[in-house]
Formats: sequence, structure tokens, C-alpha cells
Amino acid sequence: MKLDLVAIVVDEYDSAIEFFVNVLGFELVEDSPSLTNDGRAKRWVVVRPPGAQTGILLARADGDGQSAVVGVQVGGRVGFFLRVDDFDAAFERMRAAGVEFVTAPRAEPYGRVAVFLDVAGNRWDLLGPLPTN
Repeated sequence: MKLDLVAIVVDEYDSAIEFFVNVLGFELVEDSPSLTNDGRAKRWVVVRPPGAQTGILLARADGDGQSAVVGVQVGGRVGFFLRVDDFDAAFERMRAAGVEFVTAPRAEPYGRVAVFLDVAGNRWDLLGPLPTN
């Protein structure tokens, strides 16, 4: 058993792909035409970090109810966690690419962490190892 996909509701496919692929460095695994349950056109868009097995389904909001949760799918708390081997390099690369960090990097017992927002406004933890001094 494995967790295959997690969905993130976004406003638009292309801006979400741009953010996850060109800003965060994820791979675009799939971008295929698809249909909603009632036959309307949509896309099946999956991204994932290089080497990861679990991907993210970028699901365009369909209707007022889904539009209302864009950016607050987990109630405004951190709901997604991106672990990197080189925290400083990832943090600087992401900042230079325009990623909005809402906290400064800090040390916690589980490693270094800084909270950032994705293209939809969801909160993520950027996580990395504590420095070894």
C-alpha cells in the first residue's frame, strides 16, 4: 500500500504548473485532457518532487464551493511539508524565484523550518536538517 496522490485545489492549471515545476523544481508527471463526472472538460495534472513516489494532483476549482477553499484547504494551517537535503540552498533559490516566506528560518528539534505559501496561498513547511557544527 502507498499514498499515490494528494489533491491541491488551484485557480488555474498553468499558473500552478509554473509554480510547482519552474519555481519549486517538481517534475510534471502528467497533463492530460479529462472530463468531470458530468462530462465537462478538465485536465488531469500531476506533479511531484524528483525521485518521489507520491504526487500532487493539481485540481482546478470547479464551482463556488471549491473556489472558496483555494489556499485554505487545511484551515489556514501548514498542511504540506517539503523536505530538502540542503535547506540554505533551497531557501535562497526559492526566495530568489519569488516564493513568499511567511516565517524566517528557525531551528526545531526535527530540523530547520520556514513556512512558505504556494501559488494558491496554502501554507507549506520547508524542512531541512539541522546544521552539524
